[in-house]
Amino acid sequence: METDTKITEENENQLNSADKYNEQELISQLKAGKSFERLVSLYHRQVINVCYRFTPNNEDSEDTAQEVFIEVFNSVKNFRGDSKLSTWLYRIAVTKSLDLLRKRNAKKSFAFFNFLQRDNLEFIPSSATPQSELEDDERRQILTKALNTLPDKQQIAITLNKLEFMTNKEIAAIMKLPVTSVDTLIHRAKKSLKEKLEGYYKSYYS
Repeated sequence: METDTKITEENENQLNSADKYNEQELISQLKAGKSFERLVSLYHRQVINVCYRFTPNNEDSEDTAQEVFIEVFNSVKNFRGDSKLSTWLYRIAVTKSLDLLRKRNAKKSFAFFNFLQRDNLEFIPSSATPQSELEDDERRQILTKALNTLPDKQQIAITLNKLEFMTNKEIAAIMKLPVTSVDTLIHRAKKSLKEKLEGYYKSYYS
């Protein structure tokens, strides 16, 4: 419990440092070919976290995060500042992660098992929550299978919302969609997942 508190405080301090740093100054320095190490130190952990939600393992997450920062280094001169720097970074992270999966023709498991492990089982009907009866691997397979049936935009929106705890406004900026569209995507994804999982449990235990 103490470790979790320390991790939370560390993340909050890191985010506060990023907020306090003058973003416009940082962008100007990046466009001048400077402060790239500063950018990495501020956002490395957040970018890896986003990549991890979409890529199969830690190694892929690290590699994808590296590609994200290379892309930023190569294209920052074209950054117009229409969004926050962090939003631009996360947008590139999502795009690069999905590109990796498409190249491998991999299924997008989206690391939802980590979500389940935090005991947030809102997608599993309360009337049928066989935590003691299902092994972890089986639970992961069930939810992954249901998640993979969702359209890409629904998967992205609900992943950023439920795993990265982003607001719908932040997700809208990353996905370049109106907030109302993100609201709809998340609502439909949650409804669809609940229906699919409810159907599974009814057939499994009938």
